[in-house]
Amino acid sequence: MCSHYDPQTDPVRLRAHFGVDDLPLGLKPSLWPGYHGPFVSKHEFADVGDDAVPLRELLVGSFGLIPHWSKDATIARRTYNARSETVHEKPSYRDAWRLGRHCIIPAEAIYEPDWRSGKAIQTRITRADGKPMGIAGLWAAWKNPAGEVTHSYTMLTINADDHSFMRQFHKPDDEKRMVVILEETDYDAWLMAPAAESFDFLRQYPAEHLKAQHPQLGLAL
Repeated sequence: MCSHYDPQTDPVRLRAHFGVDDLPLGLKPSLWPGYHGPFVSKHEFADVGDDAVPLRELLVGSFGLIPHWSKDATIARRTYNARSETVHEKPSYRDAWRLGRHCIIPAEAIYEPDWRSGKAIQTRITRADGKPMGIAGLWAAWKNPAGEVTHSYTMLTINADDHSFMRQFHKPDDEKRMVVILEETDYDAWLMAPAAESFDFLRQYPAEHLKAQHPQLGLAL
């Protein structure tokens, strides 16, 4: 599971790798649940047939999905990751899943605890080729009691017990999980896919395409 990550906020890299720009200023360089970060969704007018309307749109929302029925935004502290096995039935996520509200979360790095030494060592995980990650997620729009709309998003996760890289993280007896990192060639297909095709994209990212570093120790894995 991923509760801490560095969003991609460099306009040049966002444009080059995700085809979007116009990122608002003032976003934090490292995010935890409840913080606001960027995500890419299908443009709300992408289906009208106007060639001038891009497919992708960059939005800013809460890291942690806020369903429409929530009374406040604090639920985001618990809804930052959605298990692929149950996402379609959990009350917090099932509407976004049913409506095919897919998004891509641009990330420079994610952080996971390495417990192999017997204690948790925060480990920074990136793509081995230096490109940003495009993490598969779901998004929602929530209206607060004052009528103001807040966007939000969650990262989709899958089992990683047999993943040679990601099984190194989390406590020894815990199930190993990993976020779904999309192949760049799948970005548009993921954004356009209906709910019935969503599971086709929820695959493990190749272990050899990831690398890790212990910031405290300066060691690369």
